[in-house]
Amino acid sequence: MKLGSFRSPAVILATSLVAAAAVAQGAQSPTSPPGLNIPANPQFLGNVDPTVRKATAIVNGHVITGTDLDHRLAMVLYSVRQNGNQITDEEAQRLRQQVLTNLVDETLQIQEAEAKEIKVEPREIDQAYAQYAQGFGRTAEQFSEFLKTIGASDRTVKRQIQAEYAWVRLQRRQIQPFVNVSQEEVQSVIDRLNASKGERKYKIGEIFLAATAENDAQVRANAERIVQQVRQGAPFVAYARQFSEASTAAVGGDLGWVSADQLPDPLPQAAQTLPVGQVSNPIPVAGGYSILLVQDTRQELMPDERDAVLSLKQLSLRFPAGTTQAQATPQVERLIRTAQTMGGCGNAEQAAQTIGAEVTSNDQVPVRELPGPLQEMLLKLNIGQSTSPFGSVSDRVSVLVVCGRESASEPQLPSAEQVYAQLEEQRVAMRARRYLRDLRRDAVVDYR
Repeated sequence: MKLGSFRSPAVILATSLVAAAAVAQGAQSPTSPPGLNIPANPQFLGNVDPTVRKATAIVNGHVITGTDLDHRLAMVLYSVRQNGNQITDEEAQRLRQQVLTNLVDETLQIQEAEAKEIKVEPREIDQAYAQYAQGFGRTAEQFSEFLKTIGASDRTVKRQIQAEYAWVRLQRRQIQPFVNVSQEEVQSVIDRLNASKGERKYKIGEIFLAATAENDAQVRANAERIVQQVRQGAPFVAYARQFSEASTAAVGGDLGWVSADQLPDPLPQAAQTLPVGQVSNPIPVAGGYSILLVQDTRQELMPDERDAVLSLKQLSLRFPAGTTQAQATPQVERLIRTAQTMGGCGNAEQAAQTIGAEVTSNDQVPVRELPGPLQEMLLKLNIGQSTSPFGSVSDRVSVLVVCGRESASEPQLPSAEQVYAQLEEQRVAMRARRYLRDLRRDAVVDYR
């Protein structure tokens, strides 16, 4: 550096005094651009560096930044808006508070696992992340780029995966070994199943939000918002993974098949009265609120035609962007005629080629796993018959052709091992809730 680049203290002091006088008089800086009143020595308010993200919460010393919160919230808002729903600033703020609560819980779960020397290796997280990306039809790299476009990041997804893995392993070490299920209890369940042949069973999805006397109103408002979004088309599984504080969050809130008397009060009434596919209003339960989704029903140990397995071929027409309903109608009518007259599944590929349709096949499709309206339609069809067209001209229109049907077999009683596993899982889940509640109580959380 040149010696001439340093100014004497006297020159520096004189310059400072001139600048101070200019500020005191409200004068412009000598270098201020025309039309702008910029002082020579601006006094900044708030964050001096806008690129620095301050802490939103500090959990036992771990910092959750505003960026962490923004990225996780962006994923939630994307899911909401993908279903065509609009969200107000007030609603977004409520969601933001719930997401922050989830981030705090995740941090507590990871910290407790680390304190017990339970590790989740980076390669495990990367593998789970790649599987998660496949659910969106993307590679891990493509999914990371997609997350950036919606204002999120792969870091927030991997953090959630780490918390889920850590919490499950912590339960296995700290809770599961101390849960006792006796052979008498297992046999009692089996006896009850035998006695309840024909009883109605329910496949239930659950979202549980913990509440205290202090935050009850806020938690209920969050629960009501979740219900509203799910009823408007938002995916229940995604919301359960993101918001539920039950141990079933990792599997999208899935409780499996249960009878009404296996649910704690007052959930049985909701399970028995909700139509399949409908979500309940928030239900006050001990420690918070539950939201139930009745995914399916069946009669215990009774044959059900929806347990049949179908062999299907799907014929699909794709339409270019901008295709109108009027333009698509003649092609859809040709698709219907082709499916009805092609003479069975053996001619599907050849028949589809004549109209430019795509053909995909699946020989192991449980009827029960299909959407309700398709279940009813397919169960009425004979081999070789096709469904009504479904889809949209903005993407594609398809028909399904029944190529074969494997009738449902007589249901069997669950084994003693299966009953034991279910009882154990229920008790582990209950203790895990208490464990997390204790972690919250003992944590030092500084909200900023």
